[in-house]
Amino acid sequence: MLDIRSVRENPDAVRENLRRRKDDEKLAWVDEILAQDALWRKLKAENDELRAQRNRLSEEINRTKKQGGDVAQLIAQVKRIPDRIRELDERMDALQAQTRRLLMRLPNLMHESVPYGKDDSQNVTVKEFGSRPAFAFAPRTHAELVEALNVVDLERAAKIAGSRFYFLQGDLALLEHALEAYALRFMAARGYVPVMPPHMMNRAAYEGVTDLADFEEVLYKIEGEDLHLIATSEHPLTAQFKDETLDAASLPIRLVGISPCYRKETGTHGKEEKGIWRVHHFMKIEQIVIARQEQSWELHEEITRNAIDFFSSLGLHFRQVLICTGDLGTVAAKKYDLEAWIPSVQAYKEVVSSSNCTAYQAVRLNIRYRERQEYLWAHTLNSTCVATSRALAAIVEQGQQADGSVMIPPVLREFMGGKEKLSPVKRF
Repeated sequence: MLDIRSVRENPDAVRENLRRRKDDEKLAWVDEILAQDALWRKLKAENDELRAQRNRLSEEINRTKKQGGDVAQLIAQVKRIPDRIRELDERMDALQAQTRRLLMRLPNLMHESVPYGKDDSQNVTVKEFGSRPAFAFAPRTHAELVEALNVVDLERAAKIAGSRFYFLQGDLALLEHALEAYALRFMAARGYVPVMPPHMMNRAAYEGVTDLADFEEVLYKIEGEDLHLIATSEHPLTAQFKDETLDAASLPIRLVGISPCYRKETGTHGKEEKGIWRVHHFMKIEQIVIARQEQSWELHEEITRNAIDFFSSLGLHFRQVLICTGDLGTVAAKKYDLEAWIPSVQAYKEVVSSSNCTAYQAVRLNIRYRERQEYLWAHTLNSTCVATSRALAAIVEQGQQADGSVMIPPVLREFMGGKEKLSPVKRF
């Protein structure tokens, strides 16, 4: 959420941000917010004056009583004040609620380096990493490969849970745990504290980390409870600092979360997203940073570099892209994606998102830090280290062999008992 002061002091910047995002329908909200804010401040000035007047009259009543004077007229004046204060308080609360609703829906102010573009087709490639695999055969999809090896059972999962759920079996189950263990060790070695968060959050906390008007349809709601299953550990790891004032000396706080992620993932998708690419439940190792304002842009490059180094260590071919205005979500001020090469469709597909959310989440969650005598909004950042289901799909596709076997990345073999290839599971 944008701080009301940033809208009040820089309304033209907010309007230009909306235009760059092609979000013109919200331009009128800026004028509405400013009008409501101006009225709120006018009412507050009157309210403050009435409270001061009440105090002055109370003092005058006490003096007059001590002098033996008549206080009836003064008491009558004082008695009228509380009703007016109550009326003003109610109007101010209503105005503040209306303003907050609009502020909650305005998108974050983008960094000046975000390129203009209409949609994801105009994201900008920053750099490619690793060698693109070459095959002397027509590469198969990861869905075909894991089915042939019998290391994924989609049919039985659909029978008990519905589509887009899965059983991982045999070596692929071990490979997922290898990715988790390796990612945690990788991030801990870089000074990130491992955290296993709650798997559910209440609505107030969720509204602090994302725009539920856009994101709620992705979430699973617990029937009869004020709880949602988390879509990523970014959300609880950030929201845990709600309503806190942090010591500036403790920042940045670097965390690495490990959790399942639950998402509805509605809609139709292409063949490259079948199998375990786009699913309702997956494991993810996530980087979270809470920072001082002057630190956040350097830290955005740091968390992106962590993800680049991690995927490079797996021996995968991928690219880094800078997300354009038309593809940037509400919360991020700037975002990079890493996209892995998927040989079966000859295309890059997203495996990592790395965002600097600046103060947007902190304002919604009321997360500040104290520096000298000043209270400032914290900046929050997040980046995937690895979402295991997509990483597994990329490993399977890029590591496939002519005989249908799949090579295991060397850095993961120690977690697999030294195995070099995925072994098929006997059908049962």
